[in-house]
Amino acid sequence: MKNIKYKILIFGSAAAIFGLSCNKSFLDKAPLGSLNPSVLANKTGIDGLLIGAYHMVGGQGGAAGTSWGAAASNWAYANVSSDDAYKGSIITDQGNEGLRGLCTWNCETTNGYIGSKWVAMYDGIQRANDVLRTLPLATDISADDAKVITAEAKFLRGFFHFELKKIFNYVPWVDENVTLGNNNLNAPNVDESGNFIDIWPKIEADFQAAMTDLPSTMPNKGRANKYAAEAFLAKAYMYEHKYDQAKPLLADLINNGVTASGAPYALVNYQSNFNGSQDNGAESVFAYQASVNDGSGTNGNYGDNLVFPNGSGPGGCCGFGNPSISLANAYKTDAAGLPLLDTYNTGLNVSDPTTPYVGNLDPRIDIVMGRPGIPYYDWGKVPAGVWIRDPSSDGYFSPKKNVYAKSQVGGISSTETSFWGPTQMSAINVNLLRYADILLWAAECEILGTGGDPAKALDYVNQVRTRAADPTGWVYNTDDYDAGSGKYKTQVTPADTYKIGTYPAGAFDDPVYALKAIQFERRLELALEGHRWFDLQRWDNGTGSMADILNDYAAKEMSRPSYVAQVGVPVHFDKGKDEFRPIPQAQIDIENATGTVLLKQNPAY
Repeated sequence: MKNIKYKILIFGSAAAIFGLSCNKSFLDKAPLGSLNPSVLANKTGIDGLLIGAYHMVGGQGGAAGTSWGAAASNWAYANVSSDDAYKGSIITDQGNEGLRGLCTWNCETTNGYIGSKWVAMYDGIQRANDVLRTLPLATDISADDAKVITAEAKFLRGFFHFELKKIFNYVPWVDENVTLGNNNLNAPNVDESGNFIDIWPKIEADFQAAMTDLPSTMPNKGRANKYAAEAFLAKAYMYEHKYDQAKPLLADLINNGVTASGAPYALVNYQSNFNGSQDNGAESVFAYQASVNDGSGTNGNYGDNLVFPNGSGPGGCCGFGNPSISLANAYKTDAAGLPLLDTYNTGLNVSDPTTPYVGNLDPRIDIVMGRPGIPYYDWGKVPAGVWIRDPSSDGYFSPKKNVYAKSQVGGISSTETSFWGPTQMSAINVNLLRYADILLWAAECEILGTGGDPAKALDYVNQVRTRAADPTGWVYNTDDYDAGSGKYKTQVTPADTYKIGTYPAGAFDDPVYALKAIQFERRLELALEGHRWFDLQRWDNGTGSMADILNDYAAKEMSRPSYVAQVGVPVHFDKGKDEFRPIPQAQIDIENATGTVLLKQNPAY
């Protein structure tokens, strides 16, 4: 189904290389010199090593095993930990040592989720480094091909470090020159004076090198190309608040960017971005290439298996990651179809079973989430409460973006796995960066950068809203959803009162209003795609805005007895601490076992 089969190749050609127990150091892996160089130091071996590195973008397999905490989508770190979704399931499921600790901002240093993410990402880094270490030994690879392979490995190494940086902040940089094994651990996160080391320059350098040497098109759709590297370099600049450096990159991506298969970047039908039958479209900048029914077992998108509707609907389990009332209310629109930027959390709630809101809604709401009485692809209308495991805690809504249509059962969904949740395994790609993201970053730069043009920012945001306003992509009161096109065949009666408009000329001349509108648009457009927490984090930049937003949310939606019972005290986000997760204590203990502090815990933990 996909043009690059991560899972098949990792099990077929390189699986034995990457064994690493999760209770060992992220550096404790045998160097490739202990293997037979004739097996790996050739084109076939190098390609196997590189595909092994690509495989870890999904966070599953190898050193990490299979773990929801290492999911490529980051749903545990960005969705349920923010104001976009509840933990879901029942109170006792996934306690303080797991998901509950994350979503109530009570993450212990021994939390299993953070441990698995740490190990998975460093496994990916080591795989990328194995490519760089082994490549010079190969004699059947041309200089031009070696340059591209090197660039791909550096892109992936930058990607994995970026993931670690935005979750843990102060993490070690590990390149191909780091000596491996417990006797020579030399990848600290502090300098000789005990000050934390900033790895942003290293991440930038890897993406810059990849951008320079990667071609615009690649032989496989799932591989990173020049523009994917440029997009991630721009993303790094956005996280560093280097808007003037991000701006020209984003402009180039908008004007010239193409996918790995050569299609110019463009906004496509919104739902098509989350449809396994339409993966790798013109909006996909970089995605994890999921696949099923290919002999790979549980090592596909296993990380997302919990975030399915519970009960008799698609998947059958497990009712985690329920979209929040706050997120649903964010889709309310006024008479002109514009968002209610300041009042979305007041008044009646969308889909409240007692006194529901009956005004206008942004049509994206019903692509993002399953709502009672609204068609869910071709599964029929969502039954009230049935797909929610604990409605008193988890609200009214079910995840939808990562779920397949009924007509795709057995094709997009798995038929081969033997574990408890085979029907949750699907071939829907995990979007890691798409073109809408680029447009909204560009809009931010026009407001926050030097010499910005508010009219350009307005245009970028309105492009995203105009796509959402296309009625051919809306949800309709019918069950004839066509998975081939990502649209409903019968388009007569919209499923709700949809109204979405564009911002009028001059609306962004006020930079305060413009920034609020752009940030709000990111929430609407990218909801439940693993961005919300990290957006709040980078917008905070030491101001405390993240704490203010999430504590306000907690007071409104996490003050119910069920949430308080999860931690024993009212939920609270601590400024200066909870913006990042703690470094796993097991890793600190191992790295510092000789008495020298190489790995230092994040502040306030």
